[in-house]
Amino acid sequence: MKYVNMNQFDLGAESGEEAVASTAATESRLHALQERLRELGSAADPMQRADLEKERAVLLIALDKGDEAWVSARPTIDVYVNSQQWEKAVEACDLLFRADQQGSLSALGQGVWLAVTFPVDPELTVAMLQHIVDETPDDADGAAVAAATAVYVADLRAGEKQHGDLQFFAMQLLGSVARRHANVTSQVEFDRWMERLELTDPAKFLVRLRNVIEVMVQDEWWFDRDHIQATLPVN
Repeated sequence: MKYVNMNQFDLGAESGEEAVASTAATESRLHALQERLRELGSAADPMQRADLEKERAVLLIALDKGDEAWVSARPTIDVYVNSQQWEKAVEACDLLFRADQQGSLSALGQGVWLAVTFPVDPELTVAMLQHIVDETPDDADGAAVAAATAVYVADLRAGEKQHGDLQFFAMQLLGSVARRHANVTSQVEFDRWMERLELTDPAKFLVRLRNVIEVMVQDEWWFDRDHIQATLPVN
């Protein structure tokens, strides 16, 4: 899968030699990409430049250069949103979150809003929601809301080939949240936990997700949500 790691809890350690080789290859790719950006100059097509800058941010994050990655990725949000390239905008928000900078939590919230609002790749949406789970304290309800939304999105949007694996992953995510949130260890306890937190009704937990996003973003929105929502078939 492209965005989520189905074997995330069973990763082998990379050897020292492999790590050095990987870093060298990444630095080489980054140098070539930066040369290409310089050749394009200021007259380059905005979408082409945004795509290259997003790719540059990926490499910079791999090299632990989050501050530089932020500088590359942040302007791409405006280009993608203005062009209604929602999936690319979410990918850019994901990069800004992983850059681990002052505004990264706001970037995550905005990316989740876009990923839930628009029918982007459901795996990408689940990956963004997993970030919320990872960032939320064990005793907070926000992780449960995000995980329940992940299950809902996986079931609603995933195609036939993608559905089984993604639904399994999302259910595992929800189960792990239940264990850490309320020490849930049985199906009966899980069902009661779901009912108690109102995680069985999308009309309820999606409203709560919106509140979680508001807390994450505060007043740092980079785009006009009202304007975007007004363009949707159903507001």
